[in-house]
Amino acid sequence: MALGRSRRGERHIDYWPGFVDALSTLLLVFVFLLSVFVLAQFVLTQEIGSKDDAMARLQAQIRELTELLALERANDAEAESQVGALRASLLRLEQERDVLRDAAAAVASPEEIASAQSRTAELARQLGEEKDAAASAAAQIAILNQQIAALRRQIAALEEALNISDQKDKESQSRLADLGRRLNVALAQRVQELTRYRSEFFGRLRAILGDRPDVRVVGDRFVFQSEILFDPAAAQLRPDALPALDKLASALIELEKQIPDDLPWVLRVDGHTDNRPIATPLYPSNWELSAARAIAVVQYLAQRGVSPQHLVAAGFGEYQPLDAGSDDEARARNRRIELKLTER
Repeated sequence: MALGRSRRGERHIDYWPGFVDALSTLLLVFVFLLSVFVLAQFVLTQEIGSKDDAMARLQAQIRELTELLALERANDAEAESQVGALRASLLRLEQERDVLRDAAAAVASPEEIASAQSRTAELARQLGEEKDAAASAAAQIAILNQQIAALRRQIAALEEALNISDQKDKESQSRLADLGRRLNVALAQRVQELTRYRSEFFGRLRAILGDRPDVRVVGDRFVFQSEILFDPAAAQLRPDALPALDKLASALIELEKQIPDDLPWVLRVDGHTDNRPIATPLYPSNWELSAARAIAVVQYLAQRGVSPQHLVAAGFGEYQPLDAGSDDEARARNRRIELKLTER
């Protein structure tokens, strides 16, 4: 009679699983948003790093061109100084030529005239050389001016490229921020859709399975006691468990028709055992036993028409107990098969 009263007590409505379901969903959303934020920060850091490298290279080129410009300006000043010296020398030679001409006009002796003419010719030759040197210096100055103008154009182009790079960097940051916002919105929509379908699916399962004491809702999972599906230390489905699994398969097939193809989801079947060790040739540990039981359920659902792409089998052994006790009742609660509708 005590067992009967205990079972009637378990049929009371328990609001705690609903709170756990909401909290787990919020936790999943928070973890995913945190992952998206970390990924966006990583991509933004990589792009900013590449922009900083390009900016450093451009600034190095500007410094190099500035040094070249200073050197060219120094050469230009030196060339102008040489031209000034050449012009002064040319003026001096012209003055000497005029003096010699005046002296030649004043002296009437042939020897002095010949000497004056010779000196005049020498001065004329030197004057020609000075003119040639002045012309060469003027040409060199023109070339230097052209080089300086080209350097200034290159510096202007580099500054423009640097401004364009800064603008692209700002646009990239803006696009990343917009992408993060859109991802958050899309994630929230997907989570809401999956939560709605999960609620509908669990509601349908409750209607199909009825108020059975050996089938419970724990958080966001349906829990089947292992005894209704398997014999002790075995992973072969019991014949009397197949009708319940057939109803589960029918509900899953109907759910596959309703959920859009672009919404990734799976039904995860988790196998759990109690903490009593097992060591048989077929199941060396509880991990093998729990995984084999989960695989048996998944294979049967696939045979009944459920898409294998929407099924996942996992074995947890005795390491995720619901009850930390060591008595028979606690061990019975921990021997279970859990169904969880979640994202892929």
